[in-house]
Formats: sequence, C-alpha cells, structure tokens
Amino acid sequence: MNISQEEYSSMVTKHAPKSTLAKDCMYAFLVGGFICTIGQALTDTYQFALGMEIKDARCMTSITLVFLAALFTALSWYDNIAKFAGAGTLVPITGFSNSVVSPAIEFKSEGLIMGLGAKMFVIAGPVIVYGTACSVLYGLILCTVKLFV
Repeated sequence: MNISQEEYSSMVTKHAPKSTLAKDCMYAFLVGGFICTIGQALTDTYQFALGMEIKDARCMTSITLVFLAALFTALSWYDNIAKFAGAGTLVPITGFSNSVVSPAIEFKSEGLIMGLGAKMFVIAGPVIVYGTACSVLYGLILCTVKLFV
C-alpha cells in the first residue's frame, strides 16, 4: 500500500490523541505540590510535636519520604499516581527513591546479585555519578575562587 506523505500526515493527525498539556501540567503541579506539602507537614510534626531540632527533623522527613516512595513503588501505587500526575511525582527525593526501587523489583527474579544488586541503580546510577562529579567540580571551583579572593 503506497500512500503519499500528505495522506499519512492526515491519518496521523486524525488518529492521534488530543493534547492535554494544560491539564497534565495542572495535575503535575498539584501532585508535586502535595508531595512537598506532606514533606513540610512531616518536618513540622517532627520539629514541633516531637521536639526535634530542625536539622534532625529535616533528616527524618527525608528518610520518611524515601521510605514512603519505596513502599508505594513496591505496592504499585506510585506508578498509578505517576500515570495521573506525570512529572509531578518526580519531586527529587521521591522520584529518586522510585528510580532505585523500580528496577530492583523488576529484576528481582534474576537473583540477588545479578538481578537486584546489578540492576538497582540502572536508572539512578547516572544521577549519582554525575551529581557526585559535579559536586566535586563545584567544590574545586569554590576552593580556587577562595584562594584568589
């Protein structure tokens, strides 16, 4: 079957789903904001209700958010939230937790070493490597600037 470029283009336009960019952005904003609000509520709870110092409360908030994101990923809830919210679930700490746990769950059938251990950082590994490299580079630049200022 030979069709022209114009016919193909009109077929694609006719059958392509309509763009829902505004709705998707709104959902991402609301869910991402909700995750951040939960983080702030946790910090306030740890600080004021449990009497922790702000530094400790923030540390506990990070731990709690990582745990909850990992738990929700393991229960397949995080994927359902991500289908609804899109990029809103990529709030750095929960998105990172999800990116470590997802491959670990997917490849667990291949064993602890070659499956879980080797594949756990498939997605998050480059983030860790480049983040570490950039922080070292930033530290060197900062030290160099302080030497000359």
